[in-house]
Amino acid sequence: MSSSRDAAILEHGFTAVPRDVDKEILKGAKNVKDPVPLSTKDIDFPSEPLVQKVQEYAKAHLNEQTFNHSMRVYYYGRVILRTQFPHWTVSPSTYAIACLLHDIGTTEHNLHSTLLSFEFHGAFVSSSLLASLSAPQSQNDAVIEAIIRHQDIGTVGTITTLGQVLQLATIFDNMGGHAAMVHEETVKDVAAKWPRNGWSKCFAQTIRTENGLKPWAHTTALGEEDFPEGVLGNKLMEPYD
Repeated sequence: MSSSRDAAILEHGFTAVPRDVDKEILKGAKNVKDPVPLSTKDIDFPSEPLVQKVQEYAKAHLNEQTFNHSMRVYYYGRVILRTQFPHWTVSPSTYAIACLLHDIGTTEHNLHSTLLSFEFHGAFVSSSLLASLSAPQSQNDAVIEAIIRHQDIGTVGTITTLGQVLQLATIFDNMGGHAAMVHEETVKDVAAKWPRNGWSKCFAQTIRTENGLKPWAHTTALGEEDFPEGVLGNKLMEPYD
């Protein structure tokens, strides 16, 4: 491989890691190591103009609950990387962009404007946005791949590092998955900075709306009732909802 290709793979989190977190990554343990309390002040948010423009776009198009969820996913994912997988490489900027745009396909307009599942349509919307902002193609590719696969939960094969971190952080916020990876004080701080405001009910309704509009939606792969009920049954985040 060329050095530029190798560098892009490392920078944008294309390194392959197992899909199976429990067996292949954690080897049956609850975490890699006990988490330490970190706050949003301990995690920098990228200041690059590209990230700022994407953040402005996300804030303008997402409802407040979904935007706040996207920001929580950024901080939880950065904490998971720092405390559990410090050897995994992914640019904070690329991760921030993926977080900000991963649910762009769930807006009222985007859900109703296509027959595509929300992750796939959201990836196309995001790709067009990033191209218009002159993002590097490798970064664009990384974000598209992660958005398309952020609900591609499974145990066979591999996924990009970026995609795995995005999955871990979204499942943590949505269902309390792998709770032992993030310290309780971190959850309190992140939820105070970016309030949930009834996110569990909001997201469960979004799931049911898409499944009603598109009975073929990829979201059904997680269980037509199991998934929204799992979101509503998120005991870890219940005190903050």
